[in-house]
Amino acid sequence: MALTFNIHARSATTQARAGTVTTAHGSFETPAFMTVGTQATVKGLLPAQVRETGAEILLGNTYHLMLRPGSELIAEQGGLHRFMGWDRPILTDSGGFQVFSLAHLNRIDDHGVSFRSHLDGATIDLTPERSMQVQHDLGSDILMAFDDCPPTNRDARVDERAYQDRLELANQRTLRWLDRCVTYHRNSGRAERQSLFPIVQGGTDLDKRTQCAAAVTQHDCPGYAIGGVAVGEGTDEIRGVVEHTAPLLPPDKPRYLMGVGYLKDIAAAVRAGVDMFDCVLPTRHGRNAHAFTAAGPIKLRNAAARTDPGLIEPGCDCAACAGGFSRAYLHHLFKADEMLGPILVTLHNLRCYQRFMAELRATVRTDDWRSLARRWPAAEIPLGA
Repeated sequence: MALTFNIHARSATTQARAGTVTTAHGSFETPAFMTVGTQATVKGLLPAQVRETGAEILLGNTYHLMLRPGSELIAEQGGLHRFMGWDRPILTDSGGFQVFSLAHLNRIDDHGVSFRSHLDGATIDLTPERSMQVQHDLGSDILMAFDDCPPTNRDARVDERAYQDRLELANQRTLRWLDRCVTYHRNSGRAERQSLFPIVQGGTDLDKRTQCAAAVTQHDCPGYAIGGVAVGEGTDEIRGVVEHTAPLLPPDKPRYLMGVGYLKDIAAAVRAGVDMFDCVLPTRHGRNAHAFTAAGPIKLRNAAARTDPGLIEPGCDCAACAGGFSRAYLHHLFKADEMLGPILVTLHNLRCYQRFMAELRATVRTDDWRSLARRWPAAEIPLGA
């Protein structure tokens, strides 16, 4: 099999579990945070530096790599692992989220999506089959099914009936597209080397989540994902959807919550039984002088940091903190537009997330959630747990 999942420990008081996912390019421990390398790079960092943060798996973006440099070129170069110098597992998304986020550029129907490239305006068709073909070219270990991610209902211009109709359409389209992805993947001969994960949609409507999960799990796949919960919903809505949906997915397969997120959202999802996460927050915020810590965020551009001799987070072993770089120095780097500032804070943020994931894995075994909550107040874990 292209992927195996072994659960080593289960929490006695929550649905959390700790395990190992094994792929053709090695293993990673779960719960896992996947560092995002959108365009075959984690911005500003060498692969060895990313590895030193504790990252065991990266995420690449099908939409962006399809447009530039092109999946065919990457295949000619030996695949994404060799192309970007990363020899460990890689997951690629399907391009479905870009259909949502770049809605102003696209036209969607049951066949697929036609959109104008944000690079040169060229018209491009992206279908379930094309998404699979691109991900096969990339050679990722885990590839995602092409799905229809509906918008949030927070837009006051969308009434409840219109929102429900859009959710139903997205569910049905996601399932039809999944059938096409599964057929293409099975017939490609790649199933022994690459693993396809379907995606559960349904917005914030729990009945529609139930319906989509029931249909998606009719396909016997190596893992399953929960999509569409990082598109504008609040913390309580995200938590409600995840706590409802995770138990609907097979208990012996990895569960992936797409695009999440903040430490508190990850902690709640782990306690609900989710195993895999990704988000651009630690890297994007790092490039903008926003540091994450166990106690909460720090904005290094603020005046308070200008004369602060302290580290971002005492006790952290990242390159910034272990290297002795002060908040005052980092403030200076950002004010001077020196590239070292974004590099150091990105390294810190990625290490912060990986330290937190390691502590989550340990807590699954001890069930001492109260102690974790004291050490990581930013995660907002209920003290009564």
